[in-house]
Amino acid sequence: MSGKCIIVMGVCASGKTTIGERLAQRLHAKFIDGDDLHPKANILKMARGEPLNDVDRQPWLERIRDAAFSIEYKGEIGVIVCSALKKQYRDKIREGNQHVQFLYLDGSYELILSRMRDRQGHFMKEAMVNSQFATLEVPNNEDNVASVSIDAPIDTVVDNAFEALMQLDKPQA
Repeated sequence: MSGKCIIVMGVCASGKTTIGERLAQRLHAKFIDGDDLHPKANILKMARGEPLNDVDRQPWLERIRDAAFSIEYKGEIGVIVCSALKKQYRDKIREGNQHVQFLYLDGSYELILSRMRDRQGHFMKEAMVNSQFATLEVPNNEDNVASVSIDAPIDTVVDNAFEALMQLDKPQA
């Protein structure tokens, strides 16, 4: 498993950072939190409780894509956390990258809302949950995408995510 990047995706409070960090440890991979790649204007906009639009997301998606390219080019394994809510966002990340996989963290609106209410110190606000679900295009029928339910203890979710990714790497019969 070298020269590839796994994008851990999903709506806010789906556990992307926690799952991504643990997967990176298990895979001995580089970990990048996509939130750290947002331009300053995006961070300030979200801090005001304003959802990002497609234009806002473009420079961020380009940074994610380029980070994935760097990892792949250097023959490394990487895990990048990025909401990647729309297919066009995922396609932007795929541009020029041959070995990108997506891990979709699937959770209900109610579960996400309860997690959001428990969060401290994050720039996303509870009111943005509706926007995230309105924007989400579930990655059904896309190549190199694994889906895992987040409605389980964290260790179980990580185990399930790891197994789902291993299945993606198996040759198809």
